[in-house]
Amino acid sequence: MESEAESEATVTTCYRHHGVESHVRCVRCDRYICPACMREASVGHQCVECVKEGARSVRRPRTAFGGRITAAPLVTYVLIGLNVLAYVGELLRPAIVDRFGMLGAGLTGPDGGHYVWQPAHPADFRPEGVVDGEWYRLVTGAFLHLPPTGGTFGFLHIVMNMVSLWNLGRVVEAQLGRVRFLALYLLSALGGSVLVLLLAPQTPTIGASGAIFGLGAAYYVMARRLGADMSAVNRFMAGLLLWLLISAGLTSWQGHLGGLLAGGTVSLAYAYAPRGRWRTLVHAGVCVGVLVLLTVLTAGKVTSLTG
Repeated sequence: MESEAESEATVTTCYRHHGVESHVRCVRCDRYICPACMREASVGHQCVECVKEGARSVRRPRTAFGGRITAAPLVTYVLIGLNVLAYVGELLRPAIVDRFGMLGAGLTGPDGGHYVWQPAHPADFRPEGVVDGEWYRLVTGAFLHLPPTGGTFGFLHIVMNMVSLWNLGRVVEAQLGRVRFLALYLLSALGGSVLVLLLAPQTPTIGASGAIFGLGAAYYVMARRLGADMSAVNRFMAGLLLWLLISAGLTSWQGHLGGLLAGGTVSLAYAYAPRGRWRTLVHAGVCVGVLVLLTVLTAGKVTSLTG
């Protein structure tokens, strides 16, 4: 009887599953673990908690631009989804374009017509769009693709932009990481809208083209930074610049150029900021600086139009 009691007293169980007998110890914490809690290590086995603790102490690999390496370009997929959903919404509710799309820096007359802004105007004319305080149009317009007239152009517009976003977004996001990529995309879209407001406030524009041109600038800057074969990259950029020239007679070249300039500025900061603890701060500072600059330019233009 005494030997049986001693035998029961020496039975060891898993520290996580107290009803499971175990004779294997974790090589890090020396606690008993059952087969369900064992994680194979270079020597012996570790418990679940020790594996998690070790993972927290290991630095995650990052790209040359400071972005975390991820398996899927999630932000690219989400942006494409938002554009497509907005397009479907435009088809079902065409008024969405008038409410969230065109910059509309002009006047609405008593007859319902739209007019180019004039400093001195009758009291029964009211401002519309950005000059009426609807600054959100500078961003929301980048997610719309159906002009008021609708037709085939709207469908081709979104198809071309989404194919470009699919091709460019996956490459750029993989290098920048999700947060930096999203900041680049939105600032490029905003840069395109602001340049339209500055140079052609009476021109109605919508679409993601400004953001796409910003991604194109990032693609070029990253390739240069990584020392890639520039022949294919140069051909791509030549086609992008050719489309910029062609768009002068078809769409808003100001939006394309503004996105290219804003995206290029942010990309240069991403690519050539010094490595180390300050790199993320430099990236954030440049993005905030570009945002402040675009805001100041917008405020100045709106003041000049309404003054």
